[in-house]
Amino acid sequence: MENQLTREQALTLLRKYNKEAFHIQHALTVEGVMRWFAGELGYEQETDYWALTGLLHDIDFEQYPEQHCAKAPDLLREGGASEDMIRSVCSHGYGLCCDVKPEHEMEKVLFAVDELTGLIGAAALMRPSRSVMDMEASSVKKKFKDKRFAAGCSRDVISKGAQELGWDLSELFEKTILAMRSCEKQIQEEMEQLT
Repeated sequence: MENQLTREQALTLLRKYNKEAFHIQHALTVEGVMRWFAGELGYEQETDYWALTGLLHDIDFEQYPEQHCAKAPDLLREGGASEDMIRSVCSHGYGLCCDVKPEHEMEKVLFAVDELTGLIGAAALMRPSRSVMDMEASSVKKKFKDKRFAAGCSRDVISKGAQELGWDLSELFEKTILAMRSCEKQIQEEMEQLT
């Protein structure tokens, strides 16, 4: 999988189309989670590709929510992203806003964790610590079952994502919590600098 962007270029591109702190923080979270999964699953050579695809996965969502994943290819091409990355970014919207099916393991991970990081992040904000550092998968499982909690996070997508990876939900929850722990402090620091 080919990556033609530096992180600095990708971050500049993201910030060109995303101004709200919420969207930038989500992008940084998915970037960090994807970086962790690349190492965890044996794709160390592709770590930057996984991470930058995570960073840019919602590039069009803030300004073009009705054209999510349809507008992304133009924005990414304009920014110098490879066709591989464009395909991977679009695959995270499979079945919701596009018909690009996740095929590579990286695309399946992105599909599974995008919505889940939102659910876990919302659950973390309810904790006294406001952190994932002391969160357990059992807490996420309870929040996952409560359809009213973080209602915008699709449980169907998370479940399909786990299934595509051949994992049960508990395994996906546990790994994603660990991935979010690995980058939480760095994201907080970067958000302080960006805002």
